[in-house]
Amino acid sequence: MPTLCRDCLRLSDHPAPRCPGCGGRRLLRHAEVATLSIAHIDCDAFFASVEKRDRPELRAKPLIVGGGTRGVVAACCYLARIQGVRSAMPMFKALSLCPDAVVVRPEMSKYAEAGHRIRAMMQELTPLVQPMSIDEAVVDLSGTATLHKAPPAAVLAGLALRVEREVGVTISVGLAPNRLLAKLAVERDKPRGFAVIGAAEAAGLLATEPVTVLPGVGPVLARRLAAQGFSTLGQLQRLSPREAAERFGEDGPTLAARARGEDSRPVDPRRDTKSISAETTFEHDIRDPAALEVPLWRMCEKLGRRLREKGFAAGGVVLKLKTADFALRTRHARLPGHTRLPDTLFAAARPLLAREADGTAFRLIGIGAQPLVDGAGADRGDLLDAEAPKRAARWQAIEALRARFGEAAVVKGRGR
Repeated sequence: MPTLCRDCLRLSDHPAPRCPGCGGRRLLRHAEVATLSIAHIDCDAFFASVEKRDRPELRAKPLIVGGGTRGVVAACCYLARIQGVRSAMPMFKALSLCPDAVVVRPEMSKYAEAGHRIRAMMQELTPLVQPMSIDEAVVDLSGTATLHKAPPAAVLAGLALRVEREVGVTISVGLAPNRLLAKLAVERDKPRGFAVIGAAEAAGLLATEPVTVLPGVGPVLARRLAAQGFSTLGQLQRLSPREAAERFGEDGPTLAARARGEDSRPVDPRRDTKSISAETTFEHDIRDPAALEVPLWRMCEKLGRRLREKGFAAGGVVLKLKTADFALRTRHARLPGHTRLPDTLFAAARPLLAREADGTAFRLIGIGAQPLVDGAGADRGDLLDAEAPKRAARWQAIEALRARFGEAAVVKGRGR
């Protein structure tokens, strides 16, 4: 059976437990390992891994990236996961499960820099790289074997070694004939893993899995499926397209096909960014309208920066509030023009906040851009706002100073 050594990248049919070339034990054996070309690449506990890279004294300790007892876990290392900590878990619960954890505040610029370096390495291998998040992407290496003088599996194993060596974090790889199976494969072997699911074995491997293993099948859909007697993918696999449509509507045939491991989606580097937003959870609940405006302004600054970095502008804003009892409120307002200026975003969100700040205690506030529009024509000014270009120039100057001297170099009064 074809065998790939993940240490020296040698591909052979040698059946021994060690690589005949380097003596390594990290061998990947699979009938289709030399022919598959779609991969899902996921950085392992990314934020926590970057922090441990920069602070070696934390490597043997459970680490949580998050903020305050009122916040949530942004990421955690595998030592913390063993004790039950998970991303998006409230900090107070995470610390009760893992009281000896070291907690560090997120530093997004550092994670973005590492993520961009890894993505650039992927793009050196193929132009068909579809980012899924800052630390995750799908790649298509079809037709690259001649260019790289190696099959995709060996190229991906080499990428993993390079990321470890040059960036200082580890990645896991899922290799398969399509995006769905690649995603499922990468989840089977973490951290520092490399898993393969071939076309011939896909349906059999998935048959006994619960329906919730499919991306997109959340609690609501799982309950709907269970009510009709479907709890495993094998049960869905047996449905014909007609039966699936009769039971689950127009999405039924696709659901049954995915249960069999079928997926025709291409890897698309032009995948649209769906949303850009910024939010914060307070250390203590806030009721006062004026006090709520301070974090709202800070979030408008963050949103404006993120829009500029990604080349977008806002055609409208969405205000997000979460009450002390975790009830979510969202309010939307259209903008007269396209913008990424914090003061314009704040001016649109402030009346929305005023209508909601009626004495209710809030634990979280956020602001998002909706709809997202191309940033090329943003803040050019018109008869209704002739000063927009000047404000845009001032904001660019402020951002340049902050980039050079730190966030505290220039702080507006309403942000204090």
